[in-house]
Amino acid sequence: MTTDVLKFENVSLKFKDETIYENLTFSVRAGEFLCILGPSGCGKSTSLRLMGDLIPADGGHVSVMGADPSEGWSKLAYVFQSPRLAPWRTALGNVMLGMELRFTDKPKAEMRSTAERLLALVGLQDDMEKYPAMLSGGERQRVSIARALSVEPEIILMDEPFSALDLNTRRRMRDEIIRIWQETGKTVIFVTHDVDEALTLANRVLLLSNKPTTVLETIELEAPRPRDIENSPELSEQKAHLISLFQTLETNATEQDN
Repeated sequence: MTTDVLKFENVSLKFKDETIYENLTFSVRAGEFLCILGPSGCGKSTSLRLMGDLIPADGGHVSVMGADPSEGWSKLAYVFQSPRLAPWRTALGNVMLGMELRFTDKPKAEMRSTAERLLALVGLQDDMEKYPAMLSGGERQRVSIARALSVEPEIILMDEPFSALDLNTRRRMRDEIIRIWQETGKTVIFVTHDVDEALTLANRVLLLSNKPTTVLETIELEAPRPRDIENSPELSEQKAHLISLFQTLETNATEQDN
């Protein structure tokens, strides 16, 4: 039986007079790769902020590893759109920084050993002493992934981490994050607005509606990896279905604005 490690139960949220969520309910299973997909402005990234106790819900309940986000946040780690690396620290130093901030009593030698191991895991074993300015965009994002893993999270929250990369680098990073996920067994919650990205990465896709946001549809994906969407009838059908839903959401949003 699969354990749920994170839950939204009838969550509601307002910013001033705008309703963001209305009875938003979903759960995340241990060890799965869940993609949260939805139109721009529907509150995809906001859901990660609720998980990490960065903002409170107005109603309902969010739980992380069975606890309130105020207690469960230490089980989480973030990977953002921007790598957010300290420019004066090397790749090794940036990964160690995550541990220094989270584990004040961990020996420096142990932190260094962990950072070296994780940089090797993301393919940067030869670039540990390079500063961020000496690394490509994809390499900087790999450092941020190693930094997230360094704090020993149960769940990794990824907020459109490849959106700023060029197409070829983005494709390579998708393959890379699947490999890392398979090797580590972590639970990954990945926010995206890219249908192809969701179908390439996820075990399960959570499609969110326009505001006030609810779960419009949940799609289970069992296609083996690596995935070739264009040459897979099942994935091509899912892609057409999701694009059709997106077009409907955009039409509805335009009608509401008018």
